[in-house]
Amino acid sequence: MKKIGFLSFGHWSPSPQSGTRSGADALLQSIDLAVAAEELGADGAYFRVHHFARQLGSPFPLLAAAGAKTKRIELGTAVIDMRYENPLYMAEDAGAADLIAGGRLQLGISRGSPEQVIDGWRYFGYVPEEGKTDADMARRHAEVFLEVLRGQGFAQPNPRPMFPNPPGLLRLEPFSEGLLDRIWWGAATNATAQWAGKLGMNLQSSTLKFDESGQPLHIQQAEQIRAFRAAWKEAGHAREPRVSVSRSIFALVNDMDRAYFGGSEGDDHFGYIEPERRAVFGRTYAAEPDKLVEQLRQDEAIAEADTLLLTVPNQLGVAYNAHVIEAILKHVAPALGWR
Repeated sequence: MKKIGFLSFGHWSPSPQSGTRSGADALLQSIDLAVAAEELGADGAYFRVHHFARQLGSPFPLLAAAGAKTKRIELGTAVIDMRYENPLYMAEDAGAADLIAGGRLQLGISRGSPEQVIDGWRYFGYVPEEGKTDADMARRHAEVFLEVLRGQGFAQPNPRPMFPNPPGLLRLEPFSEGLLDRIWWGAATNATAQWAGKLGMNLQSSTLKFDESGQPLHIQQAEQIRAFRAAWKEAGHAREPRVSVSRSIFALVNDMDRAYFGGSEGDDHFGYIEPERRAVFGRTYAAEPDKLVEQLRQDEAIAEADTLLLTVPNQLGVAYNAHVIEAILKHVAPALGWR
């Protein structure tokens, strides 16, 4: 019984060819698409976070607004770059947004990808400790975030507070029970997937990962997922973890689909998003529904995961993206184990 949601980067451009021409358009259309996806029966609305870019940046106002407009659909990120985050302030924002949404947040966090500016996190006031890297800093921020989400008191109360305090050490408020179990780590390597499993986070694997074997993306991701689950089991966590993979998938069911994506299908390719670190980039799946089903059945990572996130071309507008989601849910998803 797989869950299927969408993942939007929230791109916007003032170009006349764009259906999303401003930051306001990107935010408001994201809320509208979450509402439309819920009405279609999709399971999740997820958003990517990029700083210094014409994309979605600060996620919590968007998640809170979408939470107030919807009732059932999961609302998440894939991913929040923890190099830029104050984990305590983030825990307050996350708790508030989760309470507004009635406990539906699924927060993907990560070290993040290369950004639009050099060391952008420095402009936010964060610098790695002596001898540490920005990746170390991101993982440390993540560990602090997880710790405060446990809801344990840690701050010494003022003996003369403005308002009465409960007894004992104080925790951050508002606290949302259960949010800790809905934190995911976006892993680009097997090692970070195993680290996430040990800490009790769920796993997100994107449309790319660092190349560790030369194999196609779906095979490398399947190996990553198995390594994550083995680390989870060894750590002795009580609950079952969740795993998502992201894919660019388009069912060609009308002439508009064929015009936009009829020539998009291809193979995985290898390249560099960071110096001296080769990555494997996933293919786009674009075909008639029956052919698409057969192709996706061969995807080992989709078979291993419980959640599939469909990357959507948000600048084509809410109506068309709702059609993209509906075509997958209606013509492809049932054959993959959905519902």
